[in-house]
Amino acid sequence: MTVKDVCEILKSKNNIEILTHASPDGDTLGCGYALCLALQSMGKNARVIVEKMPQKFKFLTKGVKEQDFQGEFVVSVDIAALSLLGSNAEKYAKIIDLCIDHHGSNSIEIKDKYVVADAAAACEIIYEIIIELGVKITKEIANCLYTGISTDTGCFRFSNTTAQTHRIAADLMEAGCDFEIINKNMFDTKSKARVELEKNLYDTMEYFADGKGAIMCISLDMLEKLNISGDEIEGIENIPRLIEGVLLGITMKEREKNSYKVSVRTNECINASEFCAKFGGGGHIAASGCKINGDYETVKSKLIKAAEEFI
Repeated sequence: MTVKDVCEILKSKNNIEILTHASPDGDTLGCGYALCLALQSMGKNARVIVEKMPQKFKFLTKGVKEQDFQGEFVVSVDIAALSLLGSNAEKYAKIIDLCIDHHGSNSIEIKDKYVVADAAAACEIIYEIIIELGVKITKEIANCLYTGISTDTGCFRFSNTTAQTHRIAADLMEAGCDFEIINKNMFDTKSKARVELEKNLYDTMEYFADGKGAIMCISLDMLEKLNISGDEIEGIENIPRLIEGVLLGITMKEREKNSYKVSVRTNECINASEFCAKFGGGGHIAASGCKINGDYETVKSKLIKAAEEFI
């Protein structure tokens, strides 16, 4: 499938719902709202389906019209597996018509799937689609796309960043995106509760495999005690990877009793996606995730044992 094929499909459809993944990040939301703005500018009915909108990303909705229509065509963006749909799974898991993604491990089995595994962010793909559709990149669209690209590349620091990433970012800057404000809000601003959470997390940190691995855990008790929202913990999973000598960093996030979302970040030649695949997950080479059920000690032991064998 090519970008032209994707555009021909989108041109032929109306009443489009754009599906984002659970615990939405800048990339899935940037994709969703950029594509929605583009489709609405073409005179189509479109809306973004979000499980729960993080406060810090609400600026991405600027310019999006609220339209009343019956959805007829579903596009998933930046969703590598149906397990990532969260509470939207029951309604949408079986009715996705078009999948647009950049995860090489994408496991969604449908006919119309456009996956560009070497794209640093799914927003890079949406950028190409919008250009092919002949839609002008407005400031609002540029803000959405820049947010997705900057957050998925760690503000252009991660190894997934390419020359094309910078070229697209430059185009978005020329289109008027608020890059300085976005970068400050995404990377340089922390709430006091976030700082306290990080202090608590360092107390949970454990090393294994002769210091080549590190694991930490965010518990529900921590979040409740600090009254911190889910969107404020984005990016926190990078902490273990920043420690000298750590090749594989694991962050356990308690979602509900005896259920953990696991985020894995790696350095050098360690493949995070292959590691997470052992637990039914996946993602990118240096950043992947999975979900594991069980009590804290059991889940932690499983992860450490698997990681020691993997490193």
